[in-house]
Amino acid sequence: MSLWVDKYRPTTLAKLDYHKDQAAHLKKLVQGGDFPHLLVYGPSGAGKKTRVMCTLRELYGSGVEKLRIEHNNFTTPSNKKLEIVSISSNYHIEVNPSDVGIQDRVVIQELIKNVAQVNQLDSSTQKDFKVVVLTEVDRLSRDAQHALRRTMEKYMSTCRLILVCNSTSKVIPAIRSRCLGVRVAAPSADEIVQMLQTVCKKEGLNLPSELARRIADKSQGNLRRALLMCEACKVQQYPFSADQDVSEPDWEVFLRDTASMIVQEQSPRRLLEVRGRLYELLSHCIPADVIMKGLLQELLQNCDGELKTEVVQSAAHFEHRLQSGQKAIYHIEAFVARFMAIYKRFLEEGIADLF
Repeated sequence: MSLWVDKYRPTTLAKLDYHKDQAAHLKKLVQGGDFPHLLVYGPSGAGKKTRVMCTLRELYGSGVEKLRIEHNNFTTPSNKKLEIVSISSNYHIEVNPSDVGIQDRVVIQELIKNVAQVNQLDSSTQKDFKVVVLTEVDRLSRDAQHALRRTMEKYMSTCRLILVCNSTSKVIPAIRSRCLGVRVAAPSADEIVQMLQTVCKKEGLNLPSELARRIADKSQGNLRRALLMCEACKVQQYPFSADQDVSEPDWEVFLRDTASMIVQEQSPRRLLEVRGRLYELLSHCIPADVIMKGLLQELLQNCDGELKTEVVQSAAHFEHRLQSGQKAIYHIEAFVARFMAIYKRFLEEGIADLF
């Protein structure tokens, strides 16, 4: 039994429920013949991957849905062995090069070269190029992005790239200028409510509009998350009630409690406890930048105006180091330690002013 988020995922551009003008534009691109490299960007859960797969189906037909998982092995110039998992069909390959860390440049160069050099399909009935879908492009190192720029130019005749990322701010201008940008904005709360009602109707369920609205508000524009929360509500209690609790992901509650611990006490002992909780989050595959952002948002609620500026500057400093470094725990813990120092100084100055 599949989750609703997979069961009701649109498979063609015509079936997309929102941003229909954009879907029509993508269809014209496919029909136009000269298909460009694409840079698809937007927040998590907005529907980027769904639109990419619908576009691929428009290009090649239902063959792109016959997927297989492959393990690709690469060797770095220093003879280090790398293995990365990709999802592919006869027409495309999808991979996340940032999975191998700072060795992502090798993966990009070798993978695209391998795909581009394989004999192409019959160009009389199919497109005369294959597609490489690279996800989380904004997490790639600078070296990998420059290698990607050169590879894009070299294999343009037999290979097209679809790059997927949350933000273009960390993608170098040379790549942005070589791609057609497609911004997939987050759906509005009304659109999410409509989608939840549609899915529940297909499941034969009656979803109160008040509950649908609360789920939409808690999902923060993330349609995937909204569908998962709605399905979780159905498992917890059905028939639905308008005042039913909407459960949040466990890791978010855990992160909020961690932030509360940091605010309650600033000491080496508390820092050690927080380190254990950070390891717990990282070991459950919560991305380091999501942990950093979540911590910052919770901690800022306990800061006044002047203190907020200093905390945000510290967060920006350590977030930059997080992107450049390898061990995420070092940089997140360093941010927590810096916040503790700033917050303790603030409290001591406040007490001193009272006397």
